[in-house]
Amino acid sequence: MDRDRIERVSLRWLRRLVIAGFLLVTLLPFWYMLVLSVRPIERLLLDPGSLLVPAGELTAATYVEVLKATEDGGQGFLTFIRNSGLVALAATALTLVVAIPGAYAVSRLRFFGRRQVHALFLAVYLFPSIVIAIPLFVVFTRAGLRGSLVGLVLVYLSQTLPVSVYMLKNYFETIPVSLEESAAIDGAGRLGVIRRVSLPLAAPSVMAVALYDFMIAWNEFLFALLFLVDRPNRWTVSLGLSLLSDGVEVPKTVLMAGSVILTLPIVVLFFASERLLTEGLTSGAEKG
Repeated sequence: MDRDRIERVSLRWLRRLVIAGFLLVTLLPFWYMLVLSVRPIERLLLDPGSLLVPAGELTAATYVEVLKATEDGGQGFLTFIRNSGLVALAATALTLVVAIPGAYAVSRLRFFGRRQVHALFLAVYLFPSIVIAIPLFVVFTRAGLRGSLVGLVLVYLSQTLPVSVYMLKNYFETIPVSLEESAAIDGAGRLGVIRRVSLPLAAPSVMAVALYDFMIAWNEFLFALLFLVDRPNRWTVSLGLSLLSDGVEVPKTVLMAGSVILTLPIVVLFFASERLLTEGLTSGAEKG
């Protein structure tokens, strides 16, 4: 066996080992969380380190308790899921509605201060969220929006919009200008060019930005705590899970069930949109 073949075989096996190591580190905590969520608490106390659950021990009682309404003796996570879903979907939709034309304008139009505007989008992230938390709290309290899901959506919009514009702007710049010029020659206006040419080609980037925005809004905790802590019927999943973890009387199996409920939608959404996230729709769009 020559040296080149030995190197190829060694690198192939090394790559497999590295991938297996990353999968183990990534999936093992989630698997253990899932195992804990379907075990009775008494069995967990007897054997806390088990990574496998006998079929006879499987139980869905923890999920029933987590999802059941508080007035029925549960934790009320069904309401939290509804609130988080509404907030995350609304924040994602509003962000895309504003970010898509904004990113297109920054990438294609020439206007005074264009470079400065581009830099300001990133400058927003030089400041931690806690710096703007108090001003936002005061402003939204005076506007009567504190304690409402609408106010929380607007707060998340201010957090996700700058980076969304930045990400989409970079992708719009990769789309050949000649494609848009061809559509303009055929009679399409600026909005028609965006709708018929730019948006279809930018579908992977739009999907990635939408997933990012949804994930931020679904998992965010600080602003949900500040704006909704005194309105339990409007809590989001992350806020409900945090307060659930502080309860001494709450079994850890119930806490793990809540953690699975918080994590699972993001995982499902990621795998459902994986093809669009990884597929380059602009590949081969222009032959030169």
